[in-house]
Order: sequence, then C-alpha cells, then structure tokens
Amino acid sequence: MTPKEQGYYMPAEWAKHEATWLTYPKNPDSWPGKIENIYPSYHLFIKTLAEDERVHINVDDQEVADRVRGQLEEAGCRMQNISLHIIPSNDAWCRDHGPAFLLNRKEPSRRAMVNWNHNAWGGKYPYELDTEVPLRIHELMPEVDLFSPGIVMEGGSIEVNGCGDLLTTTSCLLNSNRNPQLGQDQIEGYLRDYYGVENIVWLGEGIVGDDTDGHIDDIVRFVGEDTILAAVEENVWDENYEPLQKNLRMLNHCRLANGKQPTVVELPMPDMVFYDGQRLPASYANFYIANGKVIFPTYRCLTDNEAAYILEACFPDREVVGIDSTDIVWGLGSFHCLSQQMPALIQ
Repeated sequence: MTPKEQGYYMPAEWAKHEATWLTYPKNPDSWPGKIENIYPSYHLFIKTLAEDERVHINVDDQEVADRVRGQLEEAGCRMQNISLHIIPSNDAWCRDHGPAFLLNRKEPSRRAMVNWNHNAWGGKYPYELDTEVPLRIHELMPEVDLFSPGIVMEGGSIEVNGCGDLLTTTSCLLNSNRNPQLGQDQIEGYLRDYYGVENIVWLGEGIVGDDTDGHIDDIVRFVGEDTILAAVEENVWDENYEPLQKNLRMLNHCRLANGKQPTVVELPMPDMVFYDGQRLPASYANFYIANGKVIFPTYRCLTDNEAAYILEACFPDREVVGIDSTDIVWGLGSFHCLSQQMPALIQ
C-alpha cells in the first residue's frame, strides 16, 4: 500500500513541530571565499528556533560536534533544546536532502518519513553523502515507517497546505535532469501517493540565480489553507518580472481541492543582490514557519520592512523575525532551504 492508502499525508509547515532538522554548513565550495561570514546569521537562526522547539543538527564527526556546541553556547542558544548527530553530508541544504516527514490521519500515533533520492539538483554538485542522510536519520528513530519511492525529489520543490493541495513548478519537477523516465502524469502519481495530496497546481519558472531549476519555496508559499503568498517583481525591466507575473496569473486562475479559488497575497522581491558578479536568488518567500515564529531572510534594503508587515498580517499568531541573509544567499538558498520540519504527532 502507498503512504496515502495507509492514511499518511504531509502536514502544512505551520502545524505544530516536534522538531526542526538542520545540516551544519561546512562546504567552502557552497560559499566560495565567504563561508565564515554566514555563521553569525546561521547561529542566530538556530538560537531563534531553539527558543520554541527542539533542533536536530547533522554534523560530520565528533570534532565538529564539539566545536559547533561551543559556538552555539557562545551565541547564547538554549542548548537543552539542541541535539547534534554524527551524520556526514556534502552540503547544508536539509530541505532537499533530508527526509519528508508524514503523519497518519487513521492512526495518530504513527509517523513516517519519505526517503526520496537526491542527485544535487540534476547532478550539479557531489551528493553521495547527502542522499544517505534520510536513512541515517531513520537509524535514530527506527520506529518510524520508512518509504523509499526510488525517484529524485527535493523538499524545496513542493509546497503543501495539509488539506490536499500541492504547489510545484514544471521547470523543476519536469526537468530531464531529475527523472527523465517519468512523464507529468507519473510524477503526479508519486506526489499524490507519497505526500497524501489530491490536487496539484503547476506553476512555471523560478527566479534568476536559482540553481535548483525553479524551486517553489523561492516564489510561492501557502500561508493558510486557502491563502497563498506569491513573490512579485515590480520593476518591469527586471528579469524576474515576467516569470513571476506568469505564475501570479496561474495562481489567480487555479482552484484548490475544496473547489475554492485561493486568496493570493503579493510579496515584493528585495533589491537585487550580487556577489562576485553573480546575481543571487534573494527572495523573502524563503521563510521558515517555526513553532511560534516565522523566520524570514532580510537583505539590507527598504523592502525588508514591507515584507515583515506582510508576513505579520499573514501570521498574526506568530512572531515574525528577520535575519540577515545577504551572505547566506551566496550559497544560493536561505532559511527554508536549510531546514526541514518534523511535525508533532496528532493529539
């Protein structure tokens, strides 16, 4: 039986977490010439998370664990909420190489994880350790059901509302560098079976500078069962203007599993961020919904405040916390890409 047939589904990110999983950044090739600059913001991210929930962090070995523990203590983190695990990796993007956690509507005491294959966004980077991370995490919790579909899928490529709907992009999931043997209908079958959804909304392209071929978590996010936050570029001369407008038009004409047309809230794009002559995929949509907080990336520009106001209106029950991501985004991702939620069991 598929996970869906057994009653499994992926909850929305705003559902209560038991924990957040991270993989500690260490690869200088991901932040060439700048990796040391990212740690103040990354440690602040961990500190903010640990105020409200447990944080599990994958590290390569005991020496790294000892060093990281000391740095987090120095940063003032609530260490009683932080666990370090010796799980080697190639990179830090736990959203994509970590497992997808599922809950069960039929049996609330059961939880599962999906071990999707990972090929580093179409074979762009080394991934032999990353693709083993879900199995290593499962060794820590063998009581959790494990499903291995055998195809490539990344957490940042999909977005769910926990009510039967899933958002994704054709530019990523239908890219021949992922699962060339599968057509759109077959991909949809896997999405329904392993995320427990009914309705799939396909959008187009992602933003400039995104090396994932268009991950949804840089452009469009659910912020409620019927409400979608969509990144928009207001400068008509910007390369992102037309792709984001096209996605906006698609959203304004789609229907959800409940038959409703979603409420679409526009989220501005930040000023362009460049480093070493390269435009980076800076976006406010790469926020992470934690227990009691929404942590979003800021980029040292005036629209940081506007984004904060919009997120506060979308999440009146949570504290909205902005953390500087100007250096982190040189790795071509931000806080959502770095994290993976483990939902709490249904009470």
